[in-house]
Amino acid sequence: MTLKSGSNLERVLVAGHFAVTVEVGPPRGPDSAAFRKKAEVVQGMADAYNVTDNQTAVVRMSSIAASKILMEQGLEPVMQMVCRDRNRIAIQSDLLGAWVLGIRNCLCLSGDHQSAGAGGKLKGHPGAKNVYDIDSIQLLSVLQGLGSGVQEGGDSLESPASFFIGAAWTPLAPPEKFRTIRLAKKVEAGADFIQTQAVYDLGRFKQAMRRANEAGLTDRVAILPGIIFPKSAGMLKYMQANVPGVEVPEEMIARLQSAARPREEGLQIALELINGVKEIPGVKGVHLQAIEAEHLLPELIEQAGLLPRP
Repeated sequence: MTLKSGSNLERVLVAGHFAVTVEVGPPRGPDSAAFRKKAEVVQGMADAYNVTDNQTAVVRMSSIAASKILMEQGLEPVMQMVCRDRNRIAIQSDLLGAWVLGIRNCLCLSGDHQSAGAGGKLKGHPGAKNVYDIDSIQLLSVLQGLGSGVQEGGDSLESPASFFIGAAWTPLAPPEKFRTIRLAKKVEAGADFIQTQAVYDLGRFKQAMRRANEAGLTDRVAILPGIIFPKSAGMLKYMQANVPGVEVPEEMIARLQSAARPREEGLQIALELINGVKEIPGVKGVHLQAIEAEHLLPELIEQAGLLPRP
């Protein structure tokens, strides 16, 4: 088995196993104790663990530092990097630094607009300037270049940095058929694996995957649909109203709203979603999130029959 990055996630996917990735969000401060506790809770539950990069434009510990902490605890990170906060020089510098630290998986994202950082009790940073020197597709090309030993501007590196390259896909955002084209551009730019926006509408996701299959994309990239543990009807309503590309069937909201034990009902829904996506041609794994409730994931992963990991 020849691997370009040597990461565990790459090994699992290349070997044809059904992959599992889990998101572990960094803290909103320098104290890593709670983050390390999160890591302990999900250790051994996944093949790699996503570390967000100032998700929703909220300042958090850097994804590079948090990824390093995960590695110290024996977990392989999927370091996320957004285009919002850095120009191409800073991005490449950070990528090389991450490589030296041993980080091998990188998920390329545009990043939420800085206005998303203000909400609830948070003031955000209204005066912040979004950078977006390059977009997420260009970022994929940058990583592909680093793997070939070439910087974005054409200068050579002293040695290559061959990351296992990830990208995001929002298959149900309108117009849906355009999303297949955008996925194709990301594959062409160098994506090795894809993690999708949260999937709640299995029927429409099946249609999106059918289009990806017909375009030959699932033969070239590993697609891992995102599944966010539905903790309450209120959470689903919020996501339906505020998160682009997330479509939640009304009957699912009603089901959770009328449940006597919402947590158990949410677990059952998540299990049904995992079992559902496993049956869809082209799906190579799942990306699981619980959003500040990582303690819910071990039971879900165990009941879904996803243990032990290969």
